[in-house]
Amino acid sequence: MGNTMIRAENISKYYRLGVLGSGTLKEDVKNWWYRKSPESLSTTSLSRDHIWALKNIHFEVGKGEVVGFIGKNGAGKSTLLKIISRITLPTTGRILGKGRIASLLEVGTGFHLELTGKENIYLNGHIMGMKKKEIDRKFDEIVDFSGVERFLDTPVKRYSSGMYVRLAFAVAAHLDPEILIIDEVLAVGDSEFQKKCLGKMKSVSGEEGKTILFVSHNMQALRSLCDRALILEKGEIIASGAPINVITQYLKSGKEQFLGNDYSLDGFLPGNEFIRVQKVELLPEYLDHHEFIDIRTPLRIRFEFWYDVAEPGDLITGIHLFSFAGEFIFDLPSKRYTLEKGLVRGECVIPGNFLNDGSYYISIVFVRNTTIRLFYLESCLSFDVEDFRDNGSWFGKWAGVVRPDFPVVLTPQLNK
Repeated sequence: MGNTMIRAENISKYYRLGVLGSGTLKEDVKNWWYRKSPESLSTTSLSRDHIWALKNIHFEVGKGEVVGFIGKNGAGKSTLLKIISRITLPTTGRILGKGRIASLLEVGTGFHLELTGKENIYLNGHIMGMKKKEIDRKFDEIVDFSGVERFLDTPVKRYSSGMYVRLAFAVAAHLDPEILIIDEVLAVGDSEFQKKCLGKMKSVSGEEGKTILFVSHNMQALRSLCDRALILEKGEIIASGAPINVITQYLKSGKEQFLGNDYSLDGFLPGNEFIRVQKVELLPEYLDHHEFIDIRTPLRIRFEFWYDVAEPGDLITGIHLFSFAGEFIFDLPSKRYTLEKGLVRGECVIPGNFLNDGSYYISIVFVRNTTIRLFYLESCLSFDVEDFRDNGSWFGKWAGVVRPDFPVVLTPQLNK
């Protein structure tokens, strides 16, 4: 394979929705036999009860390369990383790779809940094939990076999600893997720790020559960290290339102004067992006859979601605003709310004379107890802001990300 660390050859992954045991014995045997039959493995054979999470995936990753994976929820990114990590098997195709793999796909992946933080460090090292002396040499670095020294002798089942992520990343990054695989899980940590992790990934790829596969919704992180990016859509790779080009293609793929959706009309609410989003809408104070949003127009964001968490806990909802250049403009979090099960409505207003001339999209994140990401509704709203004066002429884009209308006052002083 030369300098190739990972090669994916014709990877497809098939799931049958539902499980055996839901019908009669005759029906279960029939369903089981169908899953084993050649015709069921055709990537063109789909029905309401069957889904191809990945279809005919081919790519290679070289030594020291950092590759980013982009795609909306359900595109197949996490499934692909699980196959590469040997957590799940492909339905067709194969993964060829060399070197030790460290994966950080979900909070606490690879940790034994009953063991302490210290015991889990050694357990993960042994799983990766390291000897105790090798782990001993890295132990202090891991503890220092994670910042959980006080809790090393505490079973990890008592850790918060943030502590899980800190220790899990520190273990994965410091135990000398040749390949590091990281899913969106880093978004659980605080912003300072995220920057620390990105810095470490740059270090291990650039200075140590490690190979990194990285999934994130943070386009700025992908652009600064990755050598190459791939777009997954409905289980297929639809683009690959330089990060800036791929990110621009991805963001512009839905560039048309999209001011809202009532998902209940479609009968499918995006979300999971905790959060199901029913409605999102962007309400400009006014639109002109060309349907553009003037830069002076306040924008009201409204959304509705069903909340279904059994255990008590705080919920924070964040509005993420991005430009179509991939810039993260702001993260606007709500206060902490202790909510009962049921329908919840949210609202916020972006004032006029704040955004610069350009195209934007909005994502909404739902976070429990400040660290546990319940759901991320990506690119649910998009809009264009333009600066047209009353005479109909375009005033033009100013420098900078935003252009707030704060007064600058000059006062002539008497010369003495």
